[in-house]
Amino acid sequence: MKPLAEQMETIRRGAVEILVETELEEKLARAIATGKPLKIKAGFDPTAPDLHLGHTVLIQKMKQFQELGHEILFLIGDFTGMIGDPTGKSETRKPLTREQVAANAATYREQIFKILDPQRTKVVFNSHWMGKMSASDLIGLAAQYTVARMLERDDFHKRFSGQQPISIHEFLYPLVQGYDSVALEADVELGGTDQKFNLLVGRELQKNYGQRPQTILTMPLLEGLDGVNKMSKSLKNYIGITEPPKEIYGKVMSISDQLMVRYYELLSDVGLADLAAIRAGVEGDPQGRHPMESKKALASELVARFHGEEAAVAAAQEFVLQFKNKEIPDEIPEISIPATEPVWICRLLTEAGLTKSNGEARRLVQQGGVKIDGCRVESEEFAVEPRTSAVLQAGKRKFVKVNFVL
Repeated sequence: MKPLAEQMETIRRGAVEILVETELEEKLARAIATGKPLKIKAGFDPTAPDLHLGHTVLIQKMKQFQELGHEILFLIGDFTGMIGDPTGKSETRKPLTREQVAANAATYREQIFKILDPQRTKVVFNSHWMGKMSASDLIGLAAQYTVARMLERDDFHKRFSGQQPISIHEFLYPLVQGYDSVALEADVELGGTDQKFNLLVGRELQKNYGQRPQTILTMPLLEGLDGVNKMSKSLKNYIGITEPPKEIYGKVMSISDQLMVRYYELLSDVGLADLAAIRAGVEGDPQGRHPMESKKALASELVARFHGEEAAVAAAQEFVLQFKNKEIPDEIPEISIPATEPVWICRLLTEAGLTKSNGEARRLVQQGGVKIDGCRVESEEFAVEPRTSAVLQAGKRKFVKVNFVL
């Protein structure tokens, strides 16, 4: 195993919070001394058949732990998926059927091994232990937590205060997720910032069951293509890992320079020294890497991860041919727009003179007739994050280069 300081540097990368960091250092030191790896757990409910880059933030962190020599427990929540995760929900979430869960779980196994080493990854299903629990066992688990503690959770508190219904089975979700850590004897559990309450429940349950409490590491929720909202299929601001290579490449090339740095930090395999050079380039340091070259490299890395090196080379070549040589003329009008925050796409189209009104812009987006740097805009609610410049296309022949005055 690598030295403690080097491990901690890698583990801290992109992390929002480590609870408790001193505990983690003690566990790592013991693992280095004994040669016994830590058990690293992260759970995923199979709620949809396809993953997007937002889902892979945790998987990338698992990969880093794996490369540090630790044991990876990829938990598929086939049991919790049938309860329905209440996190962030203003109403009771509809549970999945056993058939839906099974079908989605099968695709997850195939997709995660695009990132993780299948020979060193243990895939586990929480139905293996939860399905064997008797009614008395479940009542015993429920006795480990109080209603008052459950109502400390933000989404439950808001619903209770707003007199919105909360089903009893929703209280079971964080308990089951926490018990998963007991069943697996996890040393570390990873989760998004929205999962912090559930992760803390796992710590408490492990104490109650006489185990050393797990360390919690939370990762940020990845912003989508708009650079503002969490990546989501419903918002159409996502990059799916099963999308065609040219779609992945084009979408990555459409993001802002600032968002590119965040994607590098959370999704890329580049080292910390390279990450610093990429960040310096975006900040205007002449000693840093040029943002455009960095963005091309990121697009190629992500395409290669999910489709292979040949597909990445082909996607890069196609991007140049399609969006530089064919569709975008050599000379196009330019405008400068002051922008310190994301600009609504419809307002941008109107200010650029490509549409006469926001209403016309909405219709054009809905018809699929708007592109930014060659990437089609899918939603009329899309907001363009300020960057150095962007080529805006309306229809087949109208182009404007927008220079953002930051």
